[in-house]
Amino acid sequence: MAKRKASALTGSFAPGPLSPLCTDMYQLTMCYGYWKAGRHNEHAVFDLFFRKNPFKGEFTVFGGLSDIIEFIEAFRFTESDIEFLRGAMPAHTDPAFFAWLASVDMAPLKVYAVAEGTIVFPSIPVVRVVGPLALGQLVETTLLNLANFASLMTTNAVRFRHAAGPGKTLLEFGLRRAQGPNGGMSASRYSYMGGFDGTSNMLAGKLYGVPVKGTHAHAYVQSYRSLDELASRELDGRDLAALACGFREKLGFTTNDGELAAFVAYSLAFPDGLIALIDTYDTLKSGLPNFICVALALHELGRRALGVRIDSGDLAYLSREIRARFVAVAAQFDGIAYFAELTIVASNDINEAVLHALKEQGHEIDAFGIGTHLVTCQAQPALGMVYKLVEIEGNPRIKLSNDVAKVTIPGEKQPYRLMGAGGVALLDLMVRAGEAPPVPGERVLCRHPYDDKKRAFVTPAAVVSLHRLYWDGAAGGRVEPVQTLEESRAAVQAGLPCIREDTLREVNPTPYKVAVSDQLFNWLHELWNKEVPIPELS
Repeated sequence: MAKRKASALTGSFAPGPLSPLCTDMYQLTMCYGYWKAGRHNEHAVFDLFFRKNPFKGEFTVFGGLSDIIEFIEAFRFTESDIEFLRGAMPAHTDPAFFAWLASVDMAPLKVYAVAEGTIVFPSIPVVRVVGPLALGQLVETTLLNLANFASLMTTNAVRFRHAAGPGKTLLEFGLRRAQGPNGGMSASRYSYMGGFDGTSNMLAGKLYGVPVKGTHAHAYVQSYRSLDELASRELDGRDLAALACGFREKLGFTTNDGELAAFVAYSLAFPDGLIALIDTYDTLKSGLPNFICVALALHELGRRALGVRIDSGDLAYLSREIRARFVAVAAQFDGIAYFAELTIVASNDINEAVLHALKEQGHEIDAFGIGTHLVTCQAQPALGMVYKLVEIEGNPRIKLSNDVAKVTIPGEKQPYRLMGAGGVALLDLMVRAGEAPPVPGERVLCRHPYDDKKRAFVTPAAVVSLHRLYWDGAAGGRVEPVQTLEESRAAVQAGLPCIREDTLREVNPTPYKVAVSDQLFNWLHELWNKEVPIPELS
């Protein structure tokens, strides 16, 4: 059996490039319908966007662009794909359709997008696909799949980072709880992009360069029953176990011998890397005293322990007690002032609300290991991006709904971010393709897309064009470099201060304004009226 290998192409654990078959059946049936009617090469414009921000918030961070461009670049149906489709499609399907599919690549397409790591808002197309109708249709499901979770995951990570505060270390520990290997890899990648400092996921470290972190689990502590089980006791020519026992006697501690043995054994393996998990038996009566004894023994040998981890209990209370003990030991012994600043790591099913609560309770935690609630986006499992046809052969198309929020904004559009004098975004403005863009220092009328009473004149200090052309097959493919993970991570951190704090806050955030130009507003409502029949009453 061939060994599966990790692919950096899509951020997934996969046997190779993401197949065009990673799509829904209806994309193929529609394409066949277009092809059969001779419409497959008609010029079309599709928008990929979302209607509502996740997590009851008012902002989203765009992720997944690098995967999208790599998918577009590698798009080809293989012989085995075509053979599968022959059996999956209805028996009456014209064989020439499969020959056409076998010849398809994405050279005729243009892909415009917002830069990965950009803070984005509802209705703004984060990706715009321009080209033959059938090709734009073929990539719909895959683009949604690649952008939805990446954006949701990055946004979730940003919210965790915001809740924890800038001075805290955040580590993603979620691989074991993630939605399969693919979900685990994406979670590690996009949590790092969103501001986490590292992951426990070794494969993410190898493929993406995410810093990997980890110490030991409860099983390691439980595996020792007594100090007699230590195969070795010496470090730098001294008996580390004896030194630790000496401090235990001097300080009058009565602790679990197996736990002490485990901390000694770990220190012998990693003499400058001891972060001890101290809640296997009793956090304050055994785990913490045992750590202090081993840490003092390491200090006597010119080494330094790093800190402790707690994985259960009242984290705020325990962290304050642990810090107080560290401070007391630093005062009791000469030359160990650093002891007061040893790291306290906390895990234990932490979510965004817990981080806010811990902050209110005055905790002493330096680093958080976060798993389930982060990687599964438990507060909201899906973002709900959509992919809509907005133009065909130069004619605008609109989707109407009784729910006004679901009415699409037609035509090819260019979005801009209008910035205030202080470098903070005022609003995003969409204009029609070919319409003059907003100009810094010049007043522009900005209108709510659906409410004619909501409008304002805005004079921007600066104007940021949100769309860039990333893929142009006719020009050879990639025309704009896609950011690296580190560059996207930096973009997130650079973009957050440009959004008002009341928009980013957890409770009752202020909605960010997304507007259309006066020309686009009038065009939208003209088309809206045209597409809705006038009822007759009698």
